[in-house]
Amino acid sequence: MMKTTFLLLTVLFLAASCEKALFEKDQATKNPFENFEYLWNEIDQKYAYFELKGVDWNAGHDKYEARLYDGMTDDSLFNVLGAMMNELQDDHSNLMADFNRSFYGRKFDEADDFDWHIIVNHYIGNGYHRSGPFSHAFLDNGELGYVRFPSFSGEIYDYNFDYVLDRYKDTKGLILDLRENGGGSAGEVFELLDRFIEQETTLYYSRIKNGPGHNDFSEAEAAVIEPYDGPRYLKKVAVLTDRGTYSAGSFTALGTKAIPNMVLIGDTTGGGLGMPNGGQLPNGWTYRFSITQSLTLDKKPDYENGVPADIPVSFDWSDLTKDEILEAAIAELQ
Repeated sequence: MMKTTFLLLTVLFLAASCEKALFEKDQATKNPFENFEYLWNEIDQKYAYFELKGVDWNAGHDKYEARLYDGMTDDSLFNVLGAMMNELQDDHSNLMADFNRSFYGRKFDEADDFDWHIIVNHYIGNGYHRSGPFSHAFLDNGELGYVRFPSFSGEIYDYNFDYVLDRYKDTKGLILDLRENGGGSAGEVFELLDRFIEQETTLYYSRIKNGPGHNDFSEAEAAVIEPYDGPRYLKKVAVLTDRGTYSAGSFTALGTKAIPNMVLIGDTTGGGLGMPNGGQLPNGWTYRFSITQSLTLDKKPDYENGVPADIPVSFDWSDLTKDEILEAAIAELQ
C-alpha cells in the first residue's frame, strides 16, 4: 500500500497535462521576439534549479536575444529557444514542435557503464526469465538473484513483481539493475520500493515553485510509502546505477538512501529529480521544465545533479567479458 502526499499527486497531474495546455487564439503570434520573451519569462519565474545549477538566466536573455531577427525561419527560432533551454542542463526541460524536440542529453556527459550483451553472454545466458518489465535470472550458483529493470513503463503489476520476488526469496541477496533506465511513470517508484521495506518510510521531501523569485518555494512535504501487502524482499539489495539512470530512475536511487537494506553501486545517476510542467508558446509550440525540487532527508536539493553511488565503480571497456559494476555487486552481497 502506498501513501503519497498531496504535493506529489498535484505534480504528477501537472506533469501529465504539460503537453495539453490550452492555447488562446487571440494571443497567437509567430513573432520571434514575442515568443522568446514569453518563454524566457515563464522559465525565469517558474524553473526550480537556477541556484543549484549555477545558471545566470539574465545573462542568457541577452545572449540568446542577440540571435533573433525579423523573418527568421521556424527552424532557426527553434534552435535558438532550444539552445536557451539547454542552458538549464536539465532533460526535463524541453521545447516541442511538430518538427523537432530539444533535449540536453545528460547521459552523454559521461561514458556508458552498461552493455546488455555482456550480461547475457557472460552472466545469465539466453534462458533468463521475462516477467513484465523485468528480465531476471539466478547468479552465482543460485545464491543471488539478478533483476534488470530498464524503464518505468507503467507495467509493474502485482502478479509479475510478486513472481519475481517469490522466485528469489531464498537467495542471499538481490541485484536490481537500473543502469540506462531513463525513467517514465513516476508512480512506479513507490510500487517498486514498497517491496523492500519493513515499516512506513519517508523516502525524500519535495517542494514546488510557488512564486516568481528564483527561491520562492512551498514548504517541503514528505514522500512516504508503506510496506506492500504481499511478497517483499528484506535481505540486502544492490541497486546498480549510471549516468543514464535518470528521472524515475534517480527518484528510486534517492529513495534507496532511506532504506537500510539497499545499497547503490556504480556511477552517479543523471539526476532529473525535478517534476516537469509547462504550457504553450504564442506560436503553438509547447514546452516543459522542472517546477519542483526533490530533497534529501536533510532537505537539501543537491542530488538533482545526480544521486551518488554508495560504492562507486567504473566500467572497463577494455575487457568485454566482464561487468565490473555487476562484479562489485556480487562481491558486496556475498
